Parts: sequence; structure tokens; C-alpha cells
Amino acid sequence: MKQTYILLLCLPFFCFSQIRKEKSHGLFYKLSLAATLTINKEYNINIDDDDTFLNPSAYFLNNTVGYQFDKRTSLGLNFEYDYHSQQGLHFFPTYLDLRHNVIADDDNLFVRAGYGTLLGLNKNFEKGNIYKIGIGIQTFDQNFRNSFLIGIDFTRKRFGHKTLEGLSSVSIFLEFMLF
Repeated sequence: MKQTYILLLCLPFFCFSQIRKEKSHGLFYKLSLAATLTINKEYNINIDDDDTFLNPSAYFLNNTVGYQFDKRTSLGLNFEYDYHSQQGLHFFPTYLDLRHNVIADDDNLFVRAGYGTLLGLNKNFEKGNIYKIGIGIQTFDQNFRNSFLIGIDFTRKRFGHKTLEGLSSVSIFLEFMLF
């Protein structure tokens, strides 16, 4: 009789204590901030002024809408605004990127590559194309739904007359992904 009472008392806990399954595929949205850092040539370690050793030289704001195929592979459509302050250049890259998790665990180690076009929205924005490769780490929240991504990207932009001009940069990125 005691076993029946214990079973009846514990039954509601078994019914309602199910954990949501980890989502492994579907649509996602990602917001990203990135910066390229350059060495300040006028920095002197012996002089105590307000100069810093590293200065940001480019800023990137990225929005991505994509699809996660499985735990390892995703494809994203990116809309980005890039401003290179030292050169005074504005870019609006639109590109596809493919991300693959080399290590898929509680935290993912990933590589990614992208290719697309630089849209000339007006005379202030350069037209051309963009190539991008990167590596990073993805960490999840408690439910394995949303995540933060941090890493390094190498970007090459070709623009100007017959895309003869080029600009390469290495940037550090921080992204938030809603799944």
C-alpha cells in the first residue's frame, strides 16, 4: 500500500519534469559586432600618455538569417555594414556563409567561410566582392537554444575600377545567436 501512495505522489513529477529536447536544426537569427585592431605606431612604452598599443581601425555590424541543417552544419545569409575609419571607406557586404562545427559538444569549435558582393547603395559605398574565412568557439545557454560565438575572421574585399583595389583585415568578432 505504501508503494502505491509513493507512486501516486511521484507521478506528477515524472509527467511534468521533462526537459526540452535540444534543437539541432531549423531557422536562426544572429547579431554580430566585430572590430579590426591595428598597432599604434606612435605608441611608446616609456611615455605615460593616453595612447594605447592597439587601436580599432574598422568596425563591422552584421545581421544573419540562416538555417541549421544538423549539429554540425549551417548556412547563413548575411547583411553587414563595415566602416574602415583609417581609410574612410564604407561597405555594405551581402554574402552567404557556411559554418561547420569541427568539434560538436557542449561548446563547439567551428570554421566558416563566406563569399558575396559589396553593394553600392550610394556614392559613399564601394562596389565589389568579399571573401571571408574564420574560426571560433560557440558556447550555449542552459537550454542549448541561444548561444554566443567568439573568434577571428580574415576578410578580403575587392573593389574599385574593375575590382583592382583590395583591402584585407583580420577582425575579432562577438556574436549572439537566437535559435
